[in-house]
Amino acid sequence: MKVGILGAGQLGRMLALAGHPLGLEFVFFDPAKDACAAVLGQHLQRPYSDQDALAEFARQVDVATTEFENVPAEALRVVSEHTPVYPPADAIATAQDRLLEKQMFQHLGIATPDFAAIDSHKAIQEFASQGPCIIKTRRFGYDGKGQSRVKSASDATAAWECLGELPLIGEQWIQFDREVSIIAVRSREGEIAFYPIAENEHRNGILAISQSRPNDPMQAKAEDYARRILEELQYVGTMGIEFFQRGDELLANEIAPRVHNTGHWTIEGAVTSQFENHLRAILGLPLGSTAARGYSLMINCIGTLPNTTDVLKIPGVHLHLYGKDPKPGRKIGHITFCAESAAAIKQHRETLNGLC
Repeated sequence: MKVGILGAGQLGRMLALAGHPLGLEFVFFDPAKDACAAVLGQHLQRPYSDQDALAEFARQVDVATTEFENVPAEALRVVSEHTPVYPPADAIATAQDRLLEKQMFQHLGIATPDFAAIDSHKAIQEFASQGPCIIKTRRFGYDGKGQSRVKSASDATAAWECLGELPLIGEQWIQFDREVSIIAVRSREGEIAFYPIAENEHRNGILAISQSRPNDPMQAKAEDYARRILEELQYVGTMGIEFFQRGDELLANEIAPRVHNTGHWTIEGAVTSQFENHLRAILGLPLGSTAARGYSLMINCIGTLPNTTDVLKIPGVHLHLYGKDPKPGRKIGHITFCAESAAAIKQHRETLNGLC
């Protein structure tokens, strides 16, 4: 069985690593010459606009998927003319536009921070006059890119110019208690499973730390919201959904229609990883157990490589390096620490954080 993956970054790499024990082969479609997943399968280095190459790719595989949400929806539609594609192109298209995404949350009765479409200098000033806010591009932003915090009318003008006067979205700046996420998976047959939620810490807009929270009091609400989204989009595969928690409410921030950074802990910390379950889902196989094996802490290695010896001498720690050259702000690996108690995680957190 051959699986095609649009994109060949670290998420594609980890999908292939999860799929090889199942006897799967992989074909990657990615414009990048140095794509880090390429060593784990065949690599078609073509632009996403090359429809002939997309058709060639599709004819080589039994099913196709994507490792990141910014693959053009039109490219997915071209591939779907020749082979099944999961998640569906319409689901990817919704996640590619922050305004459509927020409107979907609103339609489903899922709370969000206040938001508004920003399509003019006047509109950004009017929204900013209501209080501190975040102005984001509607498309192509990730890891803190394509956004600007606005505290005043002068900030609004600077944000409008800095973000290229593109179609934007304004989102209310809120004080929250913590950031959490849930990894959910839905199969081709409609079977749905959820992992324990994770509590997350971002630095400069980039995820730094994610800690699994088995039996968290917000689990049921997060599952309810995730189920609504999965069923609305007729989604197939793994999805990450990020929330702000304020008091006893969850405010939806965004969805990621793919395997997600806050689910990397599941490789060692759950019975079945998010990567294997994504493959099971798109292939029509039964989903594996999402139960946690104790408690897990995941720390991203951003910009610089850790010392392998220092990492591996700590019992319970696992190191994942992505084969990417170090660059400022670039995710080049992660470490996961697994333990039997939350107390053990807390005890080692600062030491582990210092390794990346």
